[in-house]
Amino acid sequence: MAQRRNQPVLPESGADLARTMRRRLVSLYLLASAVGTGVVFTSVGFVGRLFLDEAEVDRLGRLNAVGIAAYVAIMAPLGIYAARRYNAPIERWLTSGEAPSEVQRRRALRLARAGVSITAAGWGLAAVLFALLNLAASVGFAACVGVTILLGGMTTCALSYLLTERTLRGITARALAAKPPSRPVALGVRGRLVMAWTLATAVPLLGILGVSVVALARADVGVQDVAVAVIFLAAVALTVGFAATLFAARSIADPVASVRTGLASVEEGDFDVEVEVDDGSEVGLLGAGFNRMAEGLRERERLRDLFGRHVGREVARAALTDDPELGGEEREVAALFIDLVGSTALAAERPPAAVVTILNEFFAVVVDVVESHGGLVNKFEGDAALCVFGAPVERACPAADALVAARELRARVAQDVADVDFGVGVSAGRAVAGNVGAEERFEYTVIGDPINEAARLSDLAKRRPERLLASEAAVRRAGDPEAERWSLGEAVALRGRAADTRLATAPT
Repeated sequence: MAQRRNQPVLPESGADLARTMRRRLVSLYLLASAVGTGVVFTSVGFVGRLFLDEAEVDRLGRLNAVGIAAYVAIMAPLGIYAARRYNAPIERWLTSGEAPSEVQRRRALRLARAGVSITAAGWGLAAVLFALLNLAASVGFAACVGVTILLGGMTTCALSYLLTERTLRGITARALAAKPPSRPVALGVRGRLVMAWTLATAVPLLGILGVSVVALARADVGVQDVAVAVIFLAAVALTVGFAATLFAARSIADPVASVRTGLASVEEGDFDVEVEVDDGSEVGLLGAGFNRMAEGLRERERLRDLFGRHVGREVARAALTDDPELGGEEREVAALFIDLVGSTALAAERPPAAVVTILNEFFAVVVDVVESHGGLVNKFEGDAALCVFGAPVERACPAADALVAARELRARVAQDVADVDFGVGVSAGRAVAGNVGAEERFEYTVIGDPINEAARLSDLAKRRPERLLASEAAVRRAGDPEAERWSLGEAVALRGRAADTRLATAPT
């Protein structure tokens, strides 16, 4: 089934699985053999009446019953010995709790197939022996006995495989978890459907065909005997065939449904999901392929998240949507620059770990406030941060966004990070936004006079009681109602700028 990765996929212990394997294999073998033996014994009784008189049928029935008992008494221990010999490496692996060797893994994946091989050998030998045992009575009857036993063996083998493959999937899942399959290692969809068809159609139809041929060839065959034989074979087709078809269908439908459930989780954005791979056929390859896909999506999402944390989520989204190139475009932006006061003294007075903690608390507030107003924290520069509004995503009024964020940022930093002092500067205007660097390594940045002016205003704000200064250009671009919150003051010459900048302040 589909489940989250942190949920246990294989809840049973290896020792529990080993005990389950021993118990279920014996139970399944007995069940399948009982069904096959019942079909054969009853069919031989019906067939005998088509060839022999009543007294001879009774005599051969007793003879065959003794023969079956003797054959089972001899072959059952041999079959159990062969099965245990095959299963011994699997049990050692399961009880050890260690990863399986290649031999152990291969045997575990071929467990159902090996059981069928042992069963088929027993039934094939039985067909030969019992045909010879009944040869003295009638060549035709002996041939029918041999063919009937072969059909019963087909029934037993097919039913045994479908039951074993279905009920021992815990071992298959554990073996495949150690090494996901690269190619099918078990009977596939086509083979299982053929098995189901064999039980539901082929064996009963061959039996009916045989009865019909005998009835046409022998004039003394009674209609009632033919009808009883046909009714019996039809009942076998309905019961055993239905059970086999049900098991075959579930062995295919359940893994596919599990993958579909996992896909639904992925469609909803939950990539932390895995499908339990407990089938060694192409159906299992489908589940393994889904797990590889989910792992790739998780890795992609992790890289997307890390990329967004490093460069900003909007920059990351733009880079993933469009093919990033060197260069930029001119656009209307607003810049917010915030810088700490006395960071050098802070580093000298406190341990480095404490300084880093304070900076992280400070920058957490900056990121929260700026992103809540549609801005991008473009750079962390030591103890300062450059925030941009209007790039890479255009804003209706980047200047208003920046001014609102600056006022909120001043209040939040003073409240949440009481150990620091700071200065905030805001400017707005035309700037170039784009990728700067080389083809092998570049970064998204914004270059222009508003950026420089915001940095100079931040430096000046650190010496003013308001701790927040904006340029007249930013306030005028913001428009009402944000402009009404700001008061224009004197014009000053900022370092590195030819023209004076008229200052604007907002009351606390």
